Amino acid sequence: MKVLTVIGARPQFIKASVVSRAFKDIRPDVREVIVHTGQHYDANMSDVFFDELCISRPDYNLGIGGGTHGQNTGRMIEKLEGIMKKIQPQWVLVYGDTDSTLAGALAAAKLDIPVAHVEAGLRSFNRKMPEEINRVLTDHIAQILLVPTEIGRQNLRNEGIADEKIKLVGDVMYDASLYYKSKARKPQLPIGLSDKVSEYVLCTIHRAENTDNRQRLTNILHGLSDSNVQIILPLHPRTRSKIAEFDLGIPENICVIDPVGYLEMVWLEANSRVIVTDSGGVQKEAYFFGKPCVTIRDETEWVELVDAGINQLVGDDTNLIAKSIREAKFSLLNSNIYGQGNSANMVVDLLNQ
Repeated sequence: MKVLTVIGARPQFIKASVVSRAFKDIRPDVREVIVHTGQHYDANMSDVFFDELCISRPDYNLGIGGGTHGQNTGRMIEKLEGIMKKIQPQWVLVYGDTDSTLAGALAAAKLDIPVAHVEAGLRSFNRKMPEEINRVLTDHIAQILLVPTEIGRQNLRNEGIADEKIKLVGDVMYDASLYYKSKARKPQLPIGLSDKVSEYVLCTIHRAENTDNRQRLTNILHGLSDSNVQIILPLHPRTRSKIAEFDLGIPENICVIDPVGYLEMVWLEANSRVIVTDSGGVQKEAYFFGKPCVTIRDETEWVELVDAGINQLVGDDTNLIAKSIREAKFSLLNSNIYGQGNSANMVVDLLNQ
């Protein structure tokens, strides 16, 4: 059997790594062909990155990125179609909600190749987000929808998707967090901060809805400032450029560091007191490491964490951001929201049926 895996952003490489490892461990007869669209160029996408994370290097790198959503998606479809015709896979495997996800699904559908979607069923119910459009369309194209939670399964049922297509497998990111936690490494921190690692709050800000809106970004920075706690902020390039463009200052309690690699990020998450983020993946990783999460968005696709009371949506409300950081606690009896850490094996098994 041949499986063609389409990925385009670093989080997808991490998710795909555990599934690729499962193919090798339990289905060595499967030939997996990995295509990186190039949607997110990252200097860390080097031989060192692949070696450290034990990730198979892509068989193809399309080098597509830097354009608009429409430009990128169209170019990806065209190039992916050619590769699929050449490889003739039995399955096309896509992850998450990027333009690469949708392009892979559309290219496969046009060639009548079955699609399996990992992280199916997520909904923020905000159609202004490109990711939401990608999720919905990919789910309605796919033949197997590999959902991480019961809520995801119900979302798909509500949209009329047949039950036999929906498979509850848990979250492959939980598999990844278990595997990489022991490999995490401490990043280089400013002198004086290293001795207080158990007291800091970790913050990430990168979504356009926050960075490209001067008032929202100002409110968020004020909320972080008013929390009066030590905050470590690995500063995303987009956020850095917008802070400069809007002539905003960095509050004194925020320690800005350069963006870190995945293993350093895992260490920062695992050793923090609270995590503040607008990232979907980091919300889940906060849960995996037993940290309360304050989410600077108006909605989230990971609603089960909000329902459990360990993730609080605060938007750009300055007072609520500060209050939530100071009072955040992690208390949860059910520790298996996202499965048992064997999601990748379940994905591989289902593709063999």
